Amino acid sequence: MSKPIPDAYPTSPRSELKRAPERGRTDRATVHAILDEGLVAHVGFATGPQPFVIPSAYVRIGDVLYLHGSPAGRKMRQLGKGIPVCVTVTHVDGLVLGRSALHHSMNYRSVVIFGSARPVDDLEEKKRVLEALVEHVVPGRAAEAREPNETELKFTRVLALTIEEATAKVRTGPPRDDEEDLGHPIWAGVIPLSLAAGDPVTDPRLPAVEEAPSYAKEYRRGPSPPLE
Repeated sequence: MSKPIPDAYPTSPRSELKRAPERGRTDRATVHAILDEGLVAHVGFATGPQPFVIPSAYVRIGDVLYLHGSPAGRKMRQLGKGIPVCVTVTHVDGLVLGRSALHHSMNYRSVVIFGSARPVDDLEEKKRVLEALVEHVVPGRAAEAREPNETELKFTRVLALTIEEATAKVRTGPPRDDEEDLGHPIWAGVIPLSLAAGDPVTDPRLPAVEEAPSYAKEYRRGPSPPLE
């Protein structure tokens, strides 16, 4: 019988929050929700004295974060060696305007992940991940898009990053102004922010009768269905 999966990710001194620890979350539900809503991860790693942070599309399946790219790219070459990696995903939910300059802030949800990656060499696993990646970005699209052919698969590298440690950090609510500033006669509060999709722009090479599908016309970015 398999052991039950803990409901929280482990932490260590490298992943424990030092600043505003009351905003920290390690439960899988919070970590997964932030990852599943995101589109871009920033992947940090070091090779020698020079660190690199590279933006990347990704998809989460269970406790694994999958990245993809060109086999010739620095990110894919170095991470495929199993070196330590740090991945961050952030959503900005609002601009917090305090009465003092010091207490201006942002409402946000972020995740920091630590782990190491392995190359995905199994062809069927690679196909499943690439399909899941398309579906993560635009739900409903994977069923219609042409599958990658043999050449495309050859020149696409996929890495599986098992989430060894993860910490989410969340700020919500109004400004945290000092008591002596509450009477300062200016507006204070939050300007909410969200990611909004515009109207689809049709490729001019499509037949004139071709309409954008509903998943394009009605696209909204919010929590994605989990890929367990």
